[in-house]
Amino acid sequence: MNIIEEAVKRGAKTLSEHESKLFLAEHGIPVTREVVVSTEENAVLAAEDIGYPVVLKGSGEALSHKTEMNLIAIDMRSEAEVREAFQRLTSNPEVTVEEVLVQQMVKGDRELVIGLTRDDQFGPCVMFGLGGIFTEILEDISFRVAPLRRVDAMEMMDDIRGKKILDAVRGKAPVDREVLADILVSLGQIGLDHEKIREIDINPLKILDGKPIAVDALVVLDNE
Repeated sequence: MNIIEEAVKRGAKTLSEHESKLFLAEHGIPVTREVVVSTEENAVLAAEDIGYPVVLKGSGEALSHKTEMNLIAIDMRSEAEVREAFQRLTSNPEVTVEEVLVQQMVKGDRELVIGLTRDDQFGPCVMFGLGGIFTEILEDISFRVAPLRRVDAMEMMDDIRGKKILDAVRGKAPVDREVLADILVSLGQIGLDHEKIREIDINPLKILDGKPIAVDALVVLDNE
């Protein structure tokens, strides 16, 4: 039984961030190195294995709005900082946090957003655009109906007004458009293959040495 089938069977309406990334990784989409832990000691061990700096996040299906809930600690650079962050996250007065995600810290000032939405008329549609805080501010996005050909994915990159973000800038390597095209094509195929997936949101998709990598992800299920 795959991740989606298991989630549907237990009545989940979303996958956790970690589950979402495991599912995406199974479909060839690059994701951050990360481990889910339930103890402070394991958080320290995970951070040491991944390598500092790391990010800690509250983990679970019900925690899809972690920033608003103050459930993220970024740029943790030492054992002491990891311990303090773990204690803070697991003692949140507003929500119960039983697990913490220890995640690779991906630096970079270029953020993209990609996703999948299931339209009532057109079916699964793939989205691409500027990510991070600019997603809602600039609304610079492009859509295509699945399935996508590589030429469709390449055209999406040229559709957005801020397409120069994909070029070499300030000494940084250009974004690997071939890898980005693979990701967009894969998202379209996921939409065709998994009818229970209502939406996928990958934001931000950061650029590390020219390669895109999913830093945060959410899979929403049609599980009424």
